[in-house]
Amino acid sequence: MHKHATDDSQVKTGRNLMLFLLPSILGVLLFMTPVIHDEGLTIPIAILANALKAAIGDALPAVVATVVILMGIATTLVKLFKPKFVTGNGFLNSLLNVSPLWFITRLAGAIFVAMVVTKTGPEAIISGDTGTFVFGDLLPTLFAVFIFAGLLLPLLTHFGLLELIGTLLTKVMRPVFNLPGRSAIDCLASWLGDGSVGILMSSKQYEDKFYTQREAAVIGTTFSAVSISFSLVVIAQVKLEHLFVPFYATICLAGIVVAIIVPRLPPLSRKKDLLIDGSTRASDAEVIPQGHSVLSYGYLNALKTADRIENPLDVVKEGLKNAVDMVFGILPVVMAVGTLGLVVAEYTPLFAWMGTPFVPLLEMLQIPFAQEASETMVVGFADMFIPSIIAAGIDNEMTRFVIAAMSVTQLIYMSEVGALLLGSRIPINVLELFAIFLLRTLVSLPVIAGMAHLVF
Repeated sequence: MHKHATDDSQVKTGRNLMLFLLPSILGVLLFMTPVIHDEGLTIPIAILANALKAAIGDALPAVVATVVILMGIATTLVKLFKPKFVTGNGFLNSLLNVSPLWFITRLAGAIFVAMVVTKTGPEAIISGDTGTFVFGDLLPTLFAVFIFAGLLLPLLTHFGLLELIGTLLTKVMRPVFNLPGRSAIDCLASWLGDGSVGILMSSKQYEDKFYTQREAAVIGTTFSAVSISFSLVVIAQVKLEHLFVPFYATICLAGIVVAIIVPRLPPLSRKKDLLIDGSTRASDAEVIPQGHSVLSYGYLNALKTADRIENPLDVVKEGLKNAVDMVFGILPVVMAVGTLGLVVAEYTPLFAWMGTPFVPLLEMLQIPFAQEASETMVVGFADMFIPSIIAAGIDNEMTRFVIAAMSVTQLIYMSEVGALLLGSRIPINVLELFAIFLLRTLVSLPVIAGMAHLVF
């Protein structure tokens, strides 16, 4: 059995150095190293997820359907009978014994899947633009990403990398964004890989008491950025691939401006700076002690984290629990919330009405076809892809550019990011998500319009 070191000098052993370096380097390679694959830029974790999807092949919808329906049944049985083997087990209890709201959401997800699979029920639910889209396109991808992200996330979070990077970047993240330095890793993983990975990381960091309620809410709604690969899909949908570089530069600029402004406004500014259990964080958590440089202190913190690992197999178990938690806990929520969001977008004029106030703003910013563009301003709350589908029919490159960039920087859409945030333990509700979505829209629109005038 490994003995914990008692002072700083004893931490610097070969064992701890290897235990910090090897998993951390592997984590960086998997989650943050862009590689060219199938003529696009992606990260190895996404390639693994796609390989898994290909390996399961035609059986994947059946697997996903089984997961969602099983969870609906299991949660119902636990709610009715409260069996001891579930309530007495911390992990099973948190997975299956959920609040009434989550119970209803899971049940709705299971019912929607059953409707889509059997092709029975209202057209609004089973249509190719709503339930069938979420079930057929979104869930299989999330299923594959969750399995690898869940199993392999501990490489980034458990062996000291967050401590090293966190200490190095505190001087940037604190003054600019009022966030801990370690949140930069979530941001990078999202940016290069997948927004869902960033949210899962933030949620785990919050549960492990590294983030306060405010920090978790800010990071989840601000830094779970859209990956480069998805940005390529959006720009291709509006037929402006040749403008990808200015398009991506616009998204990055708007994203930074929003990240500085929106967290300083309610509802995010009103979130409490308390940890998940209601306690406060030690105030000296980010102070560099005397006799240390930022780098040497970050390195020491990384080795201390590695020193705490008694048996690497415990981390493997943690990864397995992560994966089960994500696949079984979050997929039903995405099915329920995503389908309902798309039903509202496709079958009611609600989002078009809500877009009307944007007409004068778009006219003031001199965006052509302001009326048509206004209809896309709020519809992105249901799903990020809907604005670019609508935009493809607008006969003006500048307007299509603005709509595509807006849809990516708005970030919070209920078919994935919103559902993931609501399914996590990060303290945020639907109304707050919508308020943040509108704030992001209002702050990023002038930035994007300004860039569009420079490009066209």
